[in-house]
Amino acid sequence: MAVDFSLYLITDRTCLPTGRTLIDAVAGALAGGVRAVQLREKDLSAAQLYPLACALRELTARYGARLLINDRLDLALAVQADGVHLGEHSLPPTVARKVLGPGYLIGVSTHAHHQIRSAHESGADFVTFGPVFTTPSKTRFGPPQGIKALRCACASAPLPVFGLGGIEYRNLPQVLSAGVQGVALIRAVLAASDPAMAADSLLKAINTPA
Repeated sequence: MAVDFSLYLITDRTCLPTGRTLIDAVAGALAGGVRAVQLREKDLSAAQLYPLACALRELTARYGARLLINDRLDLALAVQADGVHLGEHSLPPTVARKVLGPGYLIGVSTHAHHQIRSAHESGADFVTFGPVFTTPSKTRFGPPQGIKALRCACASAPLPVFGLGGIEYRNLPQVLSAGVQGVALIRAVLAASDPAMAADSLLKAINTPA
């Protein structure tokens, strides 16, 4: 399955403004042009995730968008998602591929150059690399990598790289200049007052030739 998107939205319902549901926020993002969503709510059980995944599957299908599930291969299969996103403590991509088969996308989170090559050799379709900038969700991975590290990662990467971590409209040009396939983000869309408008603005910037 082709990696045919440039803005990869990752869910985190803890950053939503008061009164907004995750489904409402994702619906707005999809209306604004987002075509890839990763369901990532690590504090929820499988039983709690299932109805949320079903709702997002229905919503993304309506917009012709990809739905990936963080870590849970069983849930991805159960809701007929388009793929999974794996972290450093997840099953290896080779195992995920055996379980899911060739028709699923496999993304992998990376924080160092050697992890990108390892992900490629293990059968991943794309990687996220970061954190590029300081961001609350990635503080446990240490200091931000910065643009220079991202540029080096993209230059030698054998598969598509998405910059991740603290990316928003104001620093987007720096990230794009590093040679990324696209960007992965949370707050710049989900915490925005208008997710549709935020997504549309980001996509226009991404798709405008430098």
